[in-house]
Amino acid sequence: MKMKTQLTTLFAVAALFLASCAAPTEAPQPQKVNLDEVRVEIQQMEDAYAAAEKAKDADGVAAYYSDDAVNHNPNEEPTAGKAAIRERVAQRLASDTTGNYNVYKIVDLYAEGDMAVEIGSWTVMNPAGEEVDRGHYMSYFQKRDGKYVCVRDMNISSVPKVPVTL
Repeated sequence: MKMKTQLTTLFAVAALFLASCAAPTEAPQPQKVNLDEVRVEIQQMEDAYAAAEKAKDADGVAAYYSDDAVNHNPNEEPTAGKAAIRERVAQRLASDTTGNYNVYKIVDLYAEGDMAVEIGSWTVMNPAGEEVDRGHYMSYFQKRDGKYVCVRDMNISSVPKVPVTL
């Protein structure tokens, strides 16, 4: 019986040894992406976002976002969820009487697999085509159901605030 236990142990150790000698499995490589194609797709999304804002179309703006998106704007708490983002945008658009419009442009774009990160610039133009404000934003996208959607974004103005004196 002792011999049988020793043989079983020897076979178990040999099996473990042979398994450890097997060629290591390589981690899956991220899917290669065509950065030029991603750039075109993301810029089209930015252009559609700007057009929807100009048309005061909150649903068109919200189409940019995933259902679980979080939007970070200056001087506001983050807005979580596509429905909440849509509602905040609808309120902002309804109260806007300036006629100003936004222009969005990709500055840097990084993409790998099913994700992309955009660093962009935005400019607020008045109806006469004059710059009113400008800044930068960062958006994180995931490809879902074959197209990119924004999952997280934040923006900031580059124009210094005029100090308030009391």
